[in-house]
Amino acid sequence: MISPARSSLLILALAGLGACAASSLPKESPALAAMEEPTALLTEPQDELERAALDPGSFSGIEVSDARASLDALLEVPEGLAVARVVENSPAAQAGIGEGDLLYSVRVLPEGPPRELAWPSEWREVELNTPPGTEIEVSLDRAGAIKTARMSLVARVRPAERIAVVRLREEQRAGVVVRAPTEVEARGAGLSPGAGAVVVGLSGDSPWRKSDVRFEDLIVAVDGEPLSAPDVLIERIRGADDGARLKLELLRGGQRLEQSVRLSRRARDFSQISIPLIFSYEYARHESETSALLGLFKLRRTSVAWSLRLFWLFTMSGGDADRLEEVRS
Repeated sequence: MISPARSSLLILALAGLGACAASSLPKESPALAAMEEPTALLTEPQDELERAALDPGSFSGIEVSDARASLDALLEVPEGLAVARVVENSPAAQAGIGEGDLLYSVRVLPEGPPRELAWPSEWREVELNTPPGTEIEVSLDRAGAIKTARMSLVARVRPAERIAVVRLREEQRAGVVVRAPTEVEARGAGLSPGAGAVVVGLSGDSPWRKSDVRFEDLIVAVDGEPLSAPDVLIERIRGADDGARLKLELLRGGQRLEQSVRLSRRARDFSQISIPLIFSYEYARHESETSALLGLFKLRRTSVAWSLRLFWLFTMSGGDADRLEEVRS
C-alpha cells in the first residue's frame, strides 16, 4: 500500500510531467492580428487586353523559372535560371539548349559584356530589349559541366504567356504584403515583367505607415538596387540590422517618390508561469487566467469582463454593461 506522503509525491510528479507534455512551443510566429489586406487588392488587375497590345519583343524559345529548389534555398539569392521549357524548332532548341539546363549569364554579341542571371525578369528583359536578328551567347550549366551556346533571336508573333502573380508576406519586421506587378504595370513603370513589388497589405502597426507607404504603391528599388523580383525586397528586409532604415523608390499615380522606412520586430508577451498544483498564470491576447491551490481559486479577466471562482462552488463575475453610465450635465 502506498503511503499518503508517497501518493502526494507521485501526484506532484505526474502533474509536472503532464505540464511538460502539454507545453509544446510554437515554431512559427502567429499571423499579425492587425494585418489589413483590402478585398479589392486580393486579385491582380484584369488587364489582359492592355497586355496583348504591348510590343511582344523578341523570341528565344526559352521559358525560365527560379533555380532555387529547396525551402532553405528560397531564403538565399538565386544563382542562375532553370530552363523550364524549350519550344520546339525555336532559336534555343536549334542552339542545343535543353530543359533542366541552368543559365548563368548572357551577353549580346559581338562585344556586349556578360550579364549574370538570377531572376526570370532578367531573361524577359533580354528578350524585350534585344532586337530580332541579334545574336546572343549564354553560359549554362548542364549536369555540372559549363557550356556556351549561341542563338539569333527572332520576332515574337504572340505575347509571352502571362506570368502568375505571386504574393509574399513579411510579418516579422515590416508588416507588409506585396505582389509582383502585372506585365502592364511593370512595363508602364519601365520594369521588365516580374520585377518590382506592389504593396497590397499593411499591418495597422507597420512602421511603414508612418513613412507614408500606401496600398498600391509600386516599389521599384530598395537602397538603390532595382527590384528584379518581390523576393529581393523581402530578403533585404530580413537581412537588415535592428533599427535599420531602408530607402525605397516607388511609383504612386505615375509620380516617382523616395521614402525612408524603418523596420521593427515582433513584440514579446509574457504568456505563462506555473507551479504544478499550487499556482499558474496564463496570458493570451487581451485575456488572463490565474489559478491556485488545485483550482480552489481561479480568476479570469479580459478588458471588459471578469470571473472569480472559489472552492469550486462559489462563483461571481462582472464586466461591462450594455449601456453607458449616466453623467451629470
